[in-house]
Amino acid sequence: MTDHHDEWRLLSGNILVGTIVVDDPGMPWQRGRFSPEPAFSQFKPWFDEINALVEAEEWQRFDGVYDLIEGALTLESPSGPVTEFLLHIDQERAWFRWD
Repeated sequence: MTDHHDEWRLLSGNILVGTIVVDDPGMPWQRGRFSPEPAFSQFKPWFDEINALVEAEEWQRFDGVYDLIEGALTLESPSGPVTEFLLHIDQERAWFRWD
């Protein structure tokens, strides 16, 4: 589990895409404030599409779009990268789970 105020980093290679400061730790979902970096603009449409697919309950299309996110981005905990994660970003909020 994550502690309050832990900072997680979203990366594309060596480029910082954004940070998540956890303010609502829990299992299985961690929730926090998302602060985007300029590089986030190229990935934002994918997260917007994921949010729309969830809202519409279009689960068959979800995996294909989420594969783009998983293939391009890495989520790094305060102790290092995580191998698998499911991340949602909507405006200034993010929620995620990981293995």
